[in-house]
Amino acid sequence: MGRGRAKAKQTKVARELKYSSPSTDFDALQRELASGDPFSRHTVEDDDQVDSRYSEYSYDER
Repeated sequence: MGRGRAKAKQTKVARELKYSSPSTDFDALQRELASGDPFSRHTVEDDDQVDSRYSEYSYDER
């Protein structure tokens, strides 16, 4: 009991999301896409560099 009002609200919100057509700011989207890749400043290390850095933490010794 007591779930009817909550379920009705969820149904209403879901229906509004499904059938609404929000306006898209294409200018803002174009600026965001033209600004470049935000992950390009991160570099990936070579496997050898990573292996040598963490070789002291090897758990292969049994």
